[in-house]
Amino acid sequence: MDFLTIERREHTALITINNPPANTWTEQSLTELRVLIEQLNAEPEIYALVLTGQGDKFFSAGADLKLFAGGDKSVAATMARRFGQAFETLSAFRGVSITAINGWAMGGGLEVALACDIRIAEAQARMALPEATVGLLPCAGGTQNLTALVGEGWAKRMILCGERIDAPTAERIGLVEQIVPAGTALEQALALAAKVAKQSPVAVAACKTLIQSGRSMPRQQALVQERECFLDLFDSEDQREGVQAFLQKREAQWSNR
Repeated sequence: MDFLTIERREHTALITINNPPANTWTEQSLTELRVLIEQLNAEPEIYALVLTGQGDKFFSAGADLKLFAGGDKSVAATMARRFGQAFETLSAFRGVSITAINGWAMGGGLEVALACDIRIAEAQARMALPEATVGLLPCAGGTQNLTALVGEGWAKRMILCGERIDAPTAERIGLVEQIVPAGTALEQALALAAKVAKQSPVAVAACKTLIQSGRSMPRQQALVQERECFLDLFDSEDQREGVQAFLQKREAQWSNR
């Protein structure tokens, strides 16, 4: 892959956006991300992924605006489709996705973080969805995922007013779950990902589906689905292994089946 690097560390896949100087997204890198997540979904030994940016200034500055300078609607349609396919595939990753925001996360750079399950930001990070400033709008889930995380008021401040926020504000409003010192986000994200390996990957996948379905599913329907998913776990090897390991006071050996 030309714009992404991947390293497998036990049960965690580390993906780095590597398109200097600002780690911008291109049609090719978005395709690479989608294909990579699909591959990881097919690797049962991978339970979590960590996403970060190369360098110490930008996590990702989003799309290169030069792509849209000519006003070509077909180019815009292709990029919107690629953004949607990539980030929706990331959001649907069966394991736990953690973003290590190690610098500026702007536009599509913030939207890819919003598509992940958990966000850890370094103290110097800045975040924004500034598309309306240049006559555009967030088309990779930004309007929906940001609102789901921080509520309508702050989503409107960031999108409609173009407000850039610092890491403490992001943590206060629920955009990120943790702030860490500069240069340590990746370490913290990998440590959190390692905790995922102690959980049943089958149970984690079911829990993640339930949590995310609650955004659009009526509560009563979600409660029924929760009980159904609980019973479905009894068809898995991991359920039997987890209970037996607990009773035998040993560490569970997950098979992801």
